[in-house]
Amino acid sequence: MKKSCHIHLLTTGGTIAGKGQVGKTSGYQAGSLSTDRLLETLPPLPPHIHLSMEQICSIDSNEVDDHLWLSLVRRINELASTDIDGFVITHGTDIMDETAYFLNLTVKTEKPVILTGAMRPSTAASADGPLNLYQAIHLASRPEAAGKGVLVCFCDSIYSGRDVQKVNTYKTDAFNEQDLSCLGYMRDEECYFMNQSLAVHTTASCFDVSELTALPRVDVLSFYAGAPADALDYYAAHARGIVIAGTGSGNYSSAWKNKIAELEPHGIPVVRASRIGHGIVSRDPHFEASANCIPSYTLPPQKARILLSLALTVTNSYDEIEQIFRKY
Repeated sequence: MKKSCHIHLLTTGGTIAGKGQVGKTSGYQAGSLSTDRLLETLPPLPPHIHLSMEQICSIDSNEVDDHLWLSLVRRINELASTDIDGFVITHGTDIMDETAYFLNLTVKTEKPVILTGAMRPSTAASADGPLNLYQAIHLASRPEAAGKGVLVCFCDSIYSGRDVQKVNTYKTDAFNEQDLSCLGYMRDEECYFMNQSLAVHTTASCFDVSELTALPRVDVLSFYAGAPADALDYYAAHARGIVIAGTGSGNYSSAWKNKIAELEPHGIPVVRASRIGHGIVSRDPHFEASANCIPSYTLPPQKARILLSLALTVTNSYDEIEQIFRKY
């Protein structure tokens, strides 16, 4: 007989809890299905898995903000010291990769923390939510999932919270890790790990958000042909840091490079990321003519924003922020 396993489900809404016209995949209301009704869509769980649950919120993930993240991570950290063996979070797919990375940096437990969701609402033909949730619960119950950081379980695959990205607006197989591949696969209730992320996470992370009521504001600014450099002035006036979604390997014009250098004495770190989605943005003296300019390495702009915001809670040093980007 398998050892009893207590999994705690935290629901936040999203498409997985969406309802609309029966059979249709569009025109639905996200987050309108209750947690109890959501669980009714699942196959029976084995008797050794005990499932408890709570509803954190019931929203479209585009409404997620820093305050919800702080509430969610505090709740997980609070419950991590109890007899709970693992956590599953249902979440909208649009912001799931960002939430997964934030939790990966701030959760203080090695117990499995698994995010999942759906691309089709519960009322659609061939809704994908039930299998995703069923597999996420099983993954959270497995000792192999412990100590690997926050994970995303989606469409039979297991992804690192650090590297997962939403890459498709429509298909049910909507996530991958770009060049870095997935960590493994799910087949029904069985998990098969093949890889793991080497980036620092969870209990080894230096970030403590337990006393924070808000995160430092960091904005993302896109570079494009003819983009005016004075846009940086606006963001510098309102934010503690800036992430640039540049071309190629985090590139931009000479006018932008000069403007970034002007921000250096004002304590504004600027992270070079790329809008491409593949490859690495490494150090390049041609674009980093000032100490405040930092490469994002393999982080996309939306995740570089999260890391820079958290980095600013522990240091204002440009050199130390770059070391954080190398480490996390």
